[in-house]
Amino acid sequence: MSPMLAEALPFILIGVLLLILAIWLLSRLNKKTDVIGETGGDVLDEGAQRAARNQALIDAPASVSQDVGQTSANANSDKVAAAGAMADAEAGVSVAPTVGDPVPEPVPAPTPAAVGEADDLKQIKGLGPKLVTMLAELGVTRFDQIAAWSDADVERVDAKLGRFKGRITRDQWVEQAKLLAAGDQSGFSERFGQNK
Repeated sequence: MSPMLAEALPFILIGVLLLILAIWLLSRLNKKTDVIGETGGDVLDEGAQRAARNQALIDAPASVSQDVGQTSANANSDKVAAAGAMADAEAGVSVAPTVGDPVPEPVPAPTPAAVGEADDLKQIKGLGPKLVTMLAELGVTRFDQIAAWSDADVERVDAKLGRFKGRITRDQWVEQAKLLAAGDQSGFSERFGQNK
């Protein structure tokens, strides 16, 4: 070994030891928590106590409940939830009340009240079987009723359409109903296309 290296060797060893000590100290300072004693375990461990917040959320009463009749109950049933991929996207499986189901009391209809036989509301573009049933529960069964809706009526009915909210304005139901109520099939076809 050269005399110069032999002279510097103690300083090199001291420098390496200081470097190791510095790394150890930095790792201790960066440690976030210390585990002291036995922990109670994770709330997800087998046999662990339930988290109080989660149990409180489970036990809390529903904050909002909206009952729009038997069709809504049928639409939210397990039968609809289990509908296959080939089910009609709008209607899902049949949600019309079946024989023996209690007949829901109709909600007061927007002006004017239905007079005469019900129209085939499915002629209105964007109105499928489920929406027709929902409107029937609200007392709406004729084109002239929809044609007479004011902006306030549209908002009131739209608020009861659940996941179909916004369809009245977007699909222009009032304009379509005015043409269909007047029997203007050619005007309807020009503006909205051929009917089914």
